[in-house]
Formats: sequence, C-alpha cells, structure tokens
Amino acid sequence: MAIDKVDYIREDMTLEAVRGITGLAYDVIFDTLYPYLDIPRREEFKALCAKYELEVLYKLGGKFYPALAETLTYLKSKYRLFIVSNCQAGYIEVFLGMDNMVAYFEGHQCYGTKGQPKFQNILDVVNDFDLKNPVYIGDTNGDRDSAKKAGVPFIFASYGFGKDVEGSIATINEFADLKEIL
Repeated sequence: MAIDKVDYIREDMTLEAVRGITGLAYDVIFDTLYPYLDIPRREEFKALCAKYELEVLYKLGGKFYPALAETLTYLKSKYRLFIVSNCQAGYIEVFLGMDNMVAYFEGHQCYGTKGQPKFQNILDVVNDFDLKNPVYIGDTNGDRDSAKKAGVPFIFASYGFGKDVEGSIATINEFADLKEIL
C-alpha cells in the first residue's frame, strides 16, 4: 500500500473517507484528505497512490455493475458512447482493457489528461466528436453541476455515490434502466 511507503501520513484510509472524496478531481482528493502536507509531499504521495491504484486495478480488476455488457451493447447499437471522469491518467485505460470494454466507447477524457475541470472535459468530448444531442450520466452533485455548466442534460444514477441529487432530466436506479429511458 502507498500509505506504508511514507512516514508522513497521520491516519489510515477509511471507507467513510473514500466515500467523502469519490468523484472529486484527483488533485482535490489529496488537497481534501491531506491539507496538512506541504505541496511536494502531497504530490509525492499522490503519485505513489496513483501508481499503486493502477497496479491493483490492472491485477485485480473491479466489479462491474450488473448487466453492464448487455446494456452497453444495446446502447452502442443506438448511440455513440464516451467516458468523462475526474480520475487520474491511466485509470480509464485500465477499465477499457477489462473484458474488452474498449469496444463500446469511441473516446474518453479525464482530469488526469489535461488537468481540466469535468465540465471542460465534457465540452471537449462534445466538440472533438461533434456530438449533437449529448447527455451526461453521473452520480454526484458535482456531475450534475459539470453537465449544467457544459450545457449538457444530466441523468442521475441513484445507485452511485451521490444522494439527493436534483436537477436531472431522469433518474436511473440501476445501469440497465438506461435501456428504458434512452
């Protein structure tokens, strides 16, 4: 674990702490969790965490949402699919390499690529791929705010990390619900 490689982190990581930072931009996560670290140490620890996180994801993978492949197959038959995330560089690529997820998506953009806020990454995907009627699916107020700032309608995924998210054009309670509303 990255935390075992340094002597300046004061606390262990907890599930509650992870829930509190999920969906934030990668830099903001470390600013939020470790405000007491000077910038060089925070950057060092962030790089160490990113390295370990990608190694673990590559080796162990992750748990997909139920009916993910079937839903993506359906959606791809009707729509162009993209990923926009606040993750670090390399994270989406690991996901895309799992179970041939790359076959479903035309492109992606993340915070780790350009250091841009999510709304700007949404706009980049819309512009780079000449999208006419995009919609953004997310699970936090930050996702909603980013979609709104980018001028893109927002669908709230209630099964994710956010609670009481308002301002969406629709709500899905599981990933497969997209087949019914789109």
